[in-house]
Amino acid sequence: MATFDDKLLGEKLQYYVSESESEDEEVIGACSNKPELDQNKTHWSGTSVNTGPKGVVEDWQKFKQMQAEMREENERQKVELAKKLSMTVRTYKEDLKKEEEEELEREMAELMNDDILLQFQKKRMMEILASSGELKQFGKVFEINTTAEFLDCIENESKHVIIIIHVYDRNVATCREVNKCLDVLASEHITTKFCKILCSITGMSHNFRENGLPAILVYKAGAMIGNFVQITKEIGDDIFPSDLENYLIENDVLTEKINR
Repeated sequence: MATFDDKLLGEKLQYYVSESESEDEEVIGACSNKPELDQNKTHWSGTSVNTGPKGVVEDWQKFKQMQAEMREENERQKVELAKKLSMTVRTYKEDLKKEEEEELEREMAELMNDDILLQFQKKRMMEILASSGELKQFGKVFEINTTAEFLDCIENESKHVIIIIHVYDRNVATCREVNKCLDVLASEHITTKFCKILCSITGMSHNFRENGLPAILVYKAGAMIGNFVQITKEIGDDIFPSDLENYLIENDVLTEKINR
């Protein structure tokens, strides 16, 4: 049991080191400076990592350098993206101009089509002839009463005039409808000569009257260029001027209308 003196001297004893204790501490200190051995290894590798102030500064400098390089790379990528967008993005006016150019190309391609080009040439030729006075204008349907008139209508007309002759019978309802349509078309296609003649005057057979009417004959420069028999088989019994007009246009007999 500690005495009172021991208690009083206890504080001093904490700072008193004997010679033997000093020697023991030196031995313990020497042992503590040795590197610890890994329990899984039987030998020390002989290397250590420098984690002092100098190493921390170098790591910080490397980190800041990497940040700067990343910023430069991001800026470079942004510039490249802006260039690509400026090359591909078009304004509204540019889009509108591009659409107009494409529409013009489509129209030119259609114009170069042989059939459309031929129709255009016919129309322009008729317009030129009509404006110069060389192409006659009619505007009504002419009744042919004799075979002599029939031949005169074909042979003595201008070579530029297309002659459409309707061979009809008063007792056939579709023939009467065709005559009504011709009155309308004659007033619209004034440079085309529309005529009509009774089947009995032409000397057609009874079989033709029964199975061939209404018939349309087309002449130009004294030659027949079209022969359309019983046209109602194709355009129907209920005939309107537009139906007959489209039928004649599709068969290259009529062109687009030319106004007075």
